[in-house]
Amino acid sequence: MAEIFPFRAYRYNPERVELSKAVTQPYDKISPDMQEKYYAASPFNLIPVEKGKTLAGDSDAGNVYTRAARTLEEWIASGVLVRDAIPAVYAYFQEYIVPGSGERRTRKGFIALGRIEDYSAGVIFRHEQTLAGPKADRLELLRHTRTHTGQLFMLYTDRARRIDALLDRASQAKPAGEVRDEYGVVHRLWPITEAETVATIVHEMEEKKLVIADGHHRYETALAYRDECRARAGGNADRNAPYERVMMTLFNTEGEGLTILPTHRVIAGLADFSFDRFREDLQPVFEWHAYRFSGAEERERVWKRFRCDLEESGKSRAAIGVFAGGAAFHLFLLRKGADLGALLPGVSLAQRGLDVVLLHKLMLERGLGITADAVTRERNLSYEREAALAIAAVESGRAQLCCLLNSMPVSRVAEIALAGEVLPQKSTDFYPKLLSGMTLYRLE
Repeated sequence: MAEIFPFRAYRYNPERVELSKAVTQPYDKISPDMQEKYYAASPFNLIPVEKGKTLAGDSDAGNVYTRAARTLEEWIASGVLVRDAIPAVYAYFQEYIVPGSGERRTRKGFIALGRIEDYSAGVIFRHEQTLAGPKADRLELLRHTRTHTGQLFMLYTDRARRIDALLDRASQAKPAGEVRDEYGVVHRLWPITEAETVATIVHEMEEKKLVIADGHHRYETALAYRDECRARAGGNADRNAPYERVMMTLFNTEGEGLTILPTHRVIAGLADFSFDRFREDLQPVFEWHAYRFSGAEERERVWKRFRCDLEESGKSRAAIGVFAGGAAFHLFLLRKGADLGALLPGVSLAQRGLDVVLLHKLMLERGLGITADAVTRERNLSYEREAALAIAAVESGRAQLCCLLNSMPVSRVAEIALAGEVLPQKSTDFYPKLLSGMTLYRLE
């Protein structure tokens, strides 16, 4: 099954640069403002490699990808990046506060190399579809730099938590790297080089299946690059070549600290939208309850009760919150006895009861006429992690309504992925993200 390997990571030299000024959020989470902040933080910040700027005079001879490759070469030659002397797996812990709750958690995983497998091999499973644009960008970057800077967020299941125990033991030492990021998340890293411990981790992973939690585009980029290299090698392709492996951070679904945040939907630009008609059209499938308020003080009390009911109701049946302006929140609950087989004939049994699937198939597509193609193109639809921001978009008039979701259990994500199915876009938001630059894997 899963093949895991220790490796000699490149890491930032603490004598040359402070780690907190060098690492970044993943490339797809870096806004233009964040990009500027990273450029200003340090001349050795990873940003020109992870997500560099496109310049006016760029050409095939000089562009964002050639600059990234040259930057890495210079940093290695000058000792800014140093390769570890001994192969290791790297315990990687993240201490954070769950947004909106105040609850403090620690997510415990480890960084290693994993063998790149075709999905058909039944070892690595996805739960999202990917888009062509991001993969083309990441592939061109990998061709030039031959370096993986960011982490693939992978899930495995170990109910006995044998690997977790080894990671806990490693974390008793002083971390080799520690960073508090812009969201207040503390990231800590410990190289594990003791041969017996590494061998135990490798052995424990042999019978595991892996689910991509985050980083689908990066995984498929690594897969495409592997296939390119194999094609160039012809009949001499080496299964142990560096391009056959990719850097992964692996977390136990039965371990501590895994958090999935909901991603709320914001709807705008619908012609002739009527909330009353929307509510009436959904009446055969959903029952609804209004949480009315007047004034700021009562609104806060009602909001807390509404959120509590949304969460509690969601434990037993599909529950979706809706705000369409005015002085009321609405809770839509799937009617007991609803024939989902008839309503969703093309949807698998495993997905029919998921809030996000019912939202897309019944509320958005049937109730509002927002097709799957429109969702892919993000017409009439945008996304917000914070419920307050989704509501504010409606209150300001920038949107007509927002749909508020509960988070999806990690077990359901793994179940659906292992069944070979994919979820709607932005069904999961694993929090916090894995920092790019904590370790680098160079294909050499």
